[in-house]
Amino acid sequence: MLLTIIVVILVLGLLIFSHELGHFISAKKAGMQVEEFGFGFPPRIFSIKKGETIYSLNLIPIGGFVRIKGENGGARGKRAFCNKPIWKRAIVLAMGVIMNLFLAAILLSIVYGIGIPTLLDENNVQKASNIQVQVMAVAPGSPAEIAGIEMGDGITDLKAQSASLKITEVEDIQEFVARQAGEEVTLTIKRGEEVLTKTLLPRISPPDNEGPIGVALAKTGTISYPWYSAILEGFKRTGQLVVIFIGMFYQLIRNLIFNGALMGQIAGPIGIVTLTSQMTKLGLVYLLQFTAILSINLAILNSIPFPALDGGRLLFLLIEKIKGSPINAKIEQTVNSIGFLLLIALMIVITYKDILRLF
Repeated sequence: MLLTIIVVILVLGLLIFSHELGHFISAKKAGMQVEEFGFGFPPRIFSIKKGETIYSLNLIPIGGFVRIKGENGGARGKRAFCNKPIWKRAIVLAMGVIMNLFLAAILLSIVYGIGIPTLLDENNVQKASNIQVQVMAVAPGSPAEIAGIEMGDGITDLKAQSASLKITEVEDIQEFVARQAGEEVTLTIKRGEEVLTKTLLPRISPPDNEGPIGVALAKTGTISYPWYSAILEGFKRTGQLVVIFIGMFYQLIRNLIFNGALMGQIAGPIGIVTLTSQMTKLGLVYLLQFTAILSINLAILNSIPFPALDGGRLLFLLIEKIKGSPINAKIEQTVNSIGFLLLIALMIVITYKDILRLF
């Protein structure tokens, strides 16, 4: 559990820190006065002032923040955020999102260079190493879940009282457990660097689409790329995931507006901790992939034109451009505060659903 907490802090810290670093670099380049760049959130532990900027280390080690003069309006001087041209302010606001996407592309490039776990077929099986039959999903309440089998486990051997089998294909497992239904079966599995044995009883009459032990299986292997191809694949995959996740966010918002309900698989802080724990057990490549996916999701979430998010602040700039004058600073702050409270309320609801899923 301690390892999981440390990894979660490092992952979330990296995501939010890279986001704020985008704002920081672009604000400096735009000639704005950056008053503080903090790692973590207050209370402050340590700080040093270099030039006009305070660089601080804070007690809560998740993420960071950038404090720019005049970002909430009402400041004097040509270097204040509020007194810069709209296009410069827009770039500063957008750079957080861009940095999250860039981080995702870099992480995925590393994954493709190390070797990415891939579903195999006759077209790519010759390029793969570490070929195995892997668990893609575990049905709730199934013999596999009761035995402690988890998503990502690789099944290497099956043994029953009357037979044993070395696994090379998905069909090997399906045929074996079907023959041994009602008889105790022992599975040898690989979970990260661990080799474990799990014993279960395949069901004679399983529910539809679950099978005797209740797992979804796939033949997987590791395919690696030369560094130049890995970079190309990393950036290309980031673009593909952006399109996929935008579609998912659209469906989420549509479902929330028209049905008044959240999609069942939305994960909050507790869900992220659980998933991070699973990815950590599976190994570095899976953790890097998961971090990249979180970074893309953070970028898309911040792009939504909702108060308190970067997308909402960009919307205020668009309104300012159309009307030809700034929006009243107090009105903007009030709207952003309301938006922030609504986001906190939504997070509480999602966290509550996470807790219900645990019990």
